[in-house]
Amino acid sequence: MPYLQRMEPQQTLLTVTAKGQVTFRHAVLEHLGAAPGDRLAVDLLPGGRVEVHTVARGSIDGFIGALTQAVTQPVSIEEMGRIAAEGWAGAR
Repeated sequence: MPYLQRMEPQQTLLTVTAKGQVTFRHAVLEHLGAAPGDRLAVDLLPGGRVEVHTVARGSIDGFIGALTQAVTQPVSIEEMGRIAAEGWAGAR
């Protein structure tokens, strides 16, 4: 079982620039499975340690419908006008 295989830890040293940035070496990005355009998440752990992992890319399927809300009853034109007028007047 691959997840039970013991890996020897490998250390890679990174240098912090004057701007506070670091560049991950190709071997590190390859180990993370990161490709150009991917995003990395950095979790801050106790003791000054961090954990880095790639963030799964979303698909258009996950975006479609993300902004929709369940509407239980349609709103009339008059109700829309009242809501807009209250919003314009700063009333909530």
